[in-house]
Amino acid sequence: MAVKFRFYTALCALLIASICAAQAPARAAAAPAEIEVPAWFKVSFLDLRDDLKEATAGRKRLVLYFGQNGCPYCKRLMEVNFTQPGIVAKTRRHFDMVEINIFGSREVSWLDGKTRSEKELAALLKVQFTPTLLFLDERGEIALRVNGYYPPPRFNAALDYVSQRRERQETFTDYLARTQPAAHAAGPRDETLFRPAPFVLDRRKPAARPLAVFFEQPDCAACDEMHATALKADATRALLARFDVYRLDVTSAVPVVSPAGEGTTAADWGRKLNVSYTPSLVLFDAAGREVLRVEAYVRTFHLQSALDYVASRAYASEPNFQRYIQARADARRARGDRVDVMD
Repeated sequence: MAVKFRFYTALCALLIASICAAQAPARAAAAPAEIEVPAWFKVSFLDLRDDLKEATAGRKRLVLYFGQNGCPYCKRLMEVNFTQPGIVAKTRRHFDMVEINIFGSREVSWLDGKTRSEKELAALLKVQFTPTLLFLDERGEIALRVNGYYPPPRFNAALDYVSQRRERQETFTDYLARTQPAAHAAGPRDETLFRPAPFVLDRRKPAARPLAVFFEQPDCAACDEMHATALKADATRALLARFDVYRLDVTSAVPVVSPAGEGTTAADWGRKLNVSYTPSLVLFDAAGREVLRVEAYVRTFHLQSALDYVASRAYASEPNFQRYIQARADARRARGDRVDVMD
């Protein structure tokens, strides 16, 4: 009898082990894929005061790269930009790159001498997108902030702008207008989504709906792509219907009344807002307070997520946009929807 009991006990244990082994790959597959940074990134003890001193002593500038596992745009930065020999050589020559996980728990000593976790530092610096790169000058001030993924030509221009200390003479927007060749427009853009002039965006008296402002320019290949893809989607149009939507040309002197009630022009307001990428989408609440902006290369899912985040007022309960995106994607998958964040 004892032998039979031991046999059944061993059999049960074997069955349990087999079930666990079968389930383990599924659990592992659900974990976000690790995004590895190049081996030439700086090995840092995360005392950023020391890192800044070392970079300055080596006549370099310190760059904080905020990323996360599973981030498709971080992956694109590593596999597209950082595989181009010219970009790699320029980055290594002029910059010390330090990796920080937007949701990480490692302790980081910021320039104020206070120690925070990686995620606390990301919140302090208002990092809402991955990748985000903060290019610091010798005093620890932000010379340039890149919120999101820049394709190689624009990323290369950012490296030149900061390595040449151009932030002391001109804005990045002006630098791009002066140095980057214009791309010829692919065709007419749909204007039916946007309110026509006059561009009175005054929100000193709160409006019924939030405000969405697209900053574009005539010769802009990325603007053409956005119109041909994200802005054609029915779901995007349904979300935009919940906003007062305007389109402004960042090169134009057309009159604009800002949400604060200030008279200005499209170009001057864009400059005041530090709009450095076209297309950029700046989202305001009904009272004219900026909530979120999209100012890098994104595809349809992320653009729709940004619109949904503001239209639903999800930011009131979830201040971290990246967590909101993850929760939104998970909820749609749970309903059986196909979710491709690079669509």
